[in-house]
Amino acid sequence: MAAAGAEAGAGAETQPGATAGGRAGQLKSSGLRHGWTTGACATAATKAAYTALLTGEFPDPVVIILPKGQQPAFALAAEQLGTGGRPTPDGTPLAAERPDAAERPGAAEEPFAMAGVVKDAGDDPDVTHGALIRSTVRAGAPGTGVVFRAGPGVGTVTKAGLPLPVGEPAINPVPRQMIRDAVAEVAAAHGGSGDVVVEISVDHGEEIARSTWNPRLGILGGLSILGTTGIVVPYSCSAWIDSIRRGVDVARAAGRTHVAGCTGSTSEKVAVAVHGLPEDALLDMGDFAGAVLKYLKRHPVPRLTIAGGFAKLSKLAAGHLDLHSARSQVDKGYLAELARRGGADEGLSAAVAAANTGLEAVQLCRAAGVPLGDLVAEAARATALGVLLGSPVAVDVICIDRAGTIVGRAEPLGP
Repeated sequence: MAAAGAEAGAGAETQPGATAGGRAGQLKSSGLRHGWTTGACATAATKAAYTALLTGEFPDPVVIILPKGQQPAFALAAEQLGTGGRPTPDGTPLAAERPDAAERPGAAEEPFAMAGVVKDAGDDPDVTHGALIRSTVRAGAPGTGVVFRAGPGVGTVTKAGLPLPVGEPAINPVPRQMIRDAVAEVAAAHGGSGDVVVEISVDHGEEIARSTWNPRLGILGGLSILGTTGIVVPYSCSAWIDSIRRGVDVARAAGRTHVAGCTGSTSEKVAVAVHGLPEDALLDMGDFAGAVLKYLKRHPVPRLTIAGGFAKLSKLAAGHLDLHSARSQVDKGYLAELARRGGADEGLSAAVAAANTGLEAVQLCRAAGVPLGDLVAEAARATALGVLLGSPVAVDVICIDRAGTIVGRAEPLGP
């Protein structure tokens, strides 16, 4: 588990006695404890394992650097140095499990290092809380950099529409970059090449994944390694809704006339880049769009920007105010109807209805010149204005993809 670390959004300065706004202020006011993503845990395990592969010693605790600069420390729950195949819970390497072992002379004698970290999700009711995330590191071929493999309990992508190509381990782009950065740091410190094979596994991950959307999305064999900040912010409880209200109160007290409700850190960055908003004007709404809208109806601010991932905001467009995957789903039939309104022919509409994800749907439409992203943004704005009816709040909407690229906009419109 994490031994120590900076709070989410740490680094923002406030005056003594002042109430902080933004993501850090909301977390503090909620009284909830943040946790760490599977991506952060996998990064910590990889850093420890690669250090041991080069030096023979496992750092414990191991400190990593998160995308926003925080430096949490993680205690190791498992460690092993050996040769041959995949390490097992009892410490016995299984050389026969290496798919390429028979093809490479000396493969059975290859050294490896394995380290494991238990995920602590804080106060978020995350199905992966308590899971043991392992990283097994071996030397790679010269010039190959970091090669990722899915070990037991980590899924493989089998359908299009996800941020990774078909056939790749379900280790998302930001965790991959965090792991690459950690490998480079260790290589520089201990004279390594940085050419490694990193196999991430999760004990009982295939069983845990049955409680997620992975099988339906075509991620088979286990869990995804996720996270954009390394930090799990506990949204799924009434305390977080209360923290949203406190965030609105702080913004109003500071005289802000424009606030942004964002579904996560990536959309928050986009809202800041587009509108130049200060931290205390940022509302980390997570999945609780309804909480933001209902509170602003009673405590209005002249302008609200809603910024979020295309899939989440397509749910708002369809009339859902709770955007959590357990309580609302992307309606691809609805997206197909929007695409028809935007000029899609029957073939494209059918492709949208059959898309694996909302991201795939918007990509299909963009390629055909159909502005599905704008249509979703406009419909989401209409839903928001319906909730705000009678309150003097103008709304604009920004839809983004996973990389933070804007894929849809709806300009400000009043009630």
